[in-house]
Amino acid sequence: MVLYGIAAVALLLWILNSFTQANTAALAKVLKIVGGIAALGLAALFGLRGRLELAFLIGGFGAWLLGWSGFGIPGFGRGSQKSAGSVSRVRSALIEMELDHDTGDMDGSVLAGAFSGRRLSALGEAELQALLAECQAGDPDGGRLLEAYLDRRFPQWRGGAGTEEQAETPPRPSSGAMSQEEAYQVLGIEPGADPDAIRQAHRDLMKKLHPDQGGSTYLASRVNQAKEVLLDRGKS
Repeated sequence: MVLYGIAAVALLLWILNSFTQANTAALAKVLKIVGGIAALGLAALFGLRGRLELAFLIGGFGAWLLGWSGFGIPGFGRGSQKSAGSVSRVRSALIEMELDHDTGDMDGSVLAGAFSGRRLSALGEAELQALLAECQAGDPDGGRLLEAYLDRRFPQWRGGAGTEEQAETPPRPSSGAMSQEEAYQVLGIEPGADPDAIRQAHRDLMKKLHPDQGGSTYLASRVNQAKEVLLDRGKS
């Protein structure tokens, strides 16, 4: 019986793979549903016979085919949910900054001005200093974002005294209000996330923005602002 079950699952996988490669998306979707139901039924049969290890294995495969995540158990599928929002984005008039949640790496794009369309990682220190002067002339928020990037990439760019000055400077608020859409991008979570997910994303990001990790008081203030915007949304 066990060999028959394994053979049936293997045959189902082979058929599904063949149809997928043939670009028959609709049929592949139907086969996934049918295969998922069949696998769950087989898992139930093994469970009744006391073969719990096979029941969990085949049941997990069936749940995957049906698109279930973590069998509906709270917290079980958080690893896959994290990858959906693994990058936070903070935008100003000239700069869009990105923070990778997994690595803590920071990069960004220039949205306008002399370096429009360039990635920050493709600019040298002298070019970044010129961009900073451009931001300071007309985009204070972009200037703060770029300062945070320079602090990470070129720690000595301030001339030695900048790190201590930055640590003593309190977070400066953004010059404009933050929309809910922007708040979700800042926290790197999907729209409609519940309060627990909002708080968890906030905690994780604040760890990444700690001064010991090359953090930025301005970015930390934006993360705090995003949390407040989304939690206030739930109260209204």
